[in-house]
Amino acid sequence: MLRLTSFKEDTFSFVTTPIFIPTFTLRAIHLEQKKEHHSGFISIIGNPNVGKSTLMNALVGTDLSIITSKAQTTRHRILGIVNGPDYQMVLSDTPGVIKPAYEMQQSMMNFVKEALVDADVLLYMVTVEETALKDEKLFEKLKKAKAPLFVLINKIDLSSQDIVEKTVAHWQALFPKARVCPIAALSGFFIPELLQLLIDLLPPSAPYFPKDQLTDKPERFFVNEAIREQILQRYDKEVPYSVEVSTEEFYEQPNIIKIRSVILAERETQKGILIGHKGSALKQVGIGARKSLQDFFGKKIHLELYVKVAKNWRSNTQQLKRFGYNN
Repeated sequence: MLRLTSFKEDTFSFVTTPIFIPTFTLRAIHLEQKKEHHSGFISIIGNPNVGKSTLMNALVGTDLSIITSKAQTTRHRILGIVNGPDYQMVLSDTPGVIKPAYEMQQSMMNFVKEALVDADVLLYMVTVEETALKDEKLFEKLKKAKAPLFVLINKIDLSSQDIVEKTVAHWQALFPKARVCPIAALSGFFIPELLQLLIDLLPPSAPYFPKDQLTDKPERFFVNEAIREQILQRYDKEVPYSVEVSTEEFYEQPNIIKIRSVILAERETQKGILIGHKGSALKQVGIGARKSLQDFFGKKIHLELYVKVAKNWRSNTQQLKRFGYNN
């Protein structure tokens, strides 16, 4: 696109009478260049397993947050950035709201508190079956929040019209100032409309991130999450919640990425379960993670996995800081 200054120079070098100056074109370019840019932070908050990660992935247009049927899948605050010519929307996917039982869960809830404080728009997600707030303190914070609030009733495709209407009325009574929207994040129902509503609420601001940036997280974070997603899908009971993943090597070449990652368990018995008979269980984790990472990075992946024991890491402040839970 030509800049306004160069357009003036070109015009006046060829046109000798004012009547031929392309005033309309000059005005259009001027308005386009002066169009105000809008940017803002939008935080997605709710109980575990209500579809927060599915919603963010749908709005961003790619799978940044891992999704499983297990609660507490999301442990960190993950930013997904949606860019347009004159706007930037920074979405925060947050851990599900719970009562912390150990230090790691307390750190997870600190991410939620941060998301509440710096949000320009708040999205509180519930499922169509939910009619009660599990956290009274969160309810009060949401009611007092100065930022615009949406209550998103998710998974309406799994319910009836009558139940949806009753659920909408229920949440509208609890949050009279909020906009209550029935959605189905997985199938995409009302997602384009919601995206436009959010864009319209962004305050005037320069972009917070480069316009070609998709997230604030580095590549190694998504490697860790892809491996942890496989663990959540393939193991039961306490094992998926007792492990952390650390990527020690990430070497990218033109056609392949070579990765070395370590799965940390809290106990020796968990290490044995993760590895399985002759390494069979760990092999399946690697196969699944490698396929997911190849789709994500668009390159061939060479993945080496190891399992170590880090006793009580979920309550160890130094270990938690190392894994990005404590700032």
